[in-house]
Amino acid sequence: MTELKRPGGELASRPLHFFWIVDCSGSMFGEKIGSVNHAIQSTIPEMKDAARNNPNAQLLIRTLKFSTGASWVTATPVKMDDFAWDDLSAEGVTDLGKAFELLAAQLTIPPMTDRALPPVLVLLSDGQPTDNYAQFLNKLLQLPWGKKAVRIAIAIGQDADKSVLQEFTGNKELVLQANNPTALVKMIKWASTAASMVSAPASRAVAPETVSEGGLTAPLILDMNNIPNPNDIKDSDVW
Repeated sequence: MTELKRPGGELASRPLHFFWIVDCSGSMFGEKIGSVNHAIQSTIPEMKDAARNNPNAQLLIRTLKFSTGASWVTATPVKMDDFAWDDLSAEGVTDLGKAFELLAAQLTIPPMTDRALPPVLVLLSDGQPTDNYAQFLNKLLQLPWGKKAVRIAIAIGQDADKSVLQEFTGNKELVLQANNPTALVKMIKWASTAASMVSAPASRAVAPETVSEGGLTAPLILDMNNIPNPNDIKDSDVW
C-alpha cells in the first residue's frame, strides 16, 4: 500500500479514533455522573494539546453511553479541536452488551479505514452488567480493530466489577480504580492524554507491541509509568 503524503512530501497524519464509553445507569446518579462530566470537560484542553503534539495522528472523538440500552451521544467522529462534551445524566440498568454491540459495528471497514491507527476505547463503569455482555464483547474482540485497539477501563467506586473490566482490557494494569472524585479526575486525565499520544514518536513512552495494518506499521505507545496511584490520592469522599 502506498503511503499518502501531504504536499511537499510530508507524511500525512492518520485517523486515530478515540471512544468514550460511559456507564449512565441509575447507580451512577448524582455525584458519580457529575464527576465524570466535570472530569472529561476539564481534560479537553489537555487532549487538544496532546493531539497537537502528535502530528502523526488526526484525533477523532466519539461518545457512547449505556444504561437501559445504549446510544451514540456523538453520532459521527468529531475532530478534537471541534469536540465539546455534552453532560450526561444517569438512570436505568447497565446494558453493557448493547454498548459493545454498537461499538463493534463501528470498528469495521467501513466506517474505519485501512489507514487508521489502532483505536482507543475508554470504558467507565461503576457496577456489573445486567445483560448478556459476554457474547457482544467476544464479537468485539474478534474484530481486527477490536483486537488491536488500546482498551482502558476506569472502575468507578469500590463496587465496580473489575473482573468484567479486565475482560474488556485484557490487561489488569489497564483497569484503573477511582474511589473518589479526585481520583476519577486524575484517572480520566491520564487515560485521555496518554491515549491521545498513541503512535507518537516519543522516547518517553513505552511501546508494548507493534501492529501492522494495511501495510503500515504503527507502534502502540502508551506511557504506563505515570498512572496515578489511587492510594496516593486523598479525598474525604469514598464511593
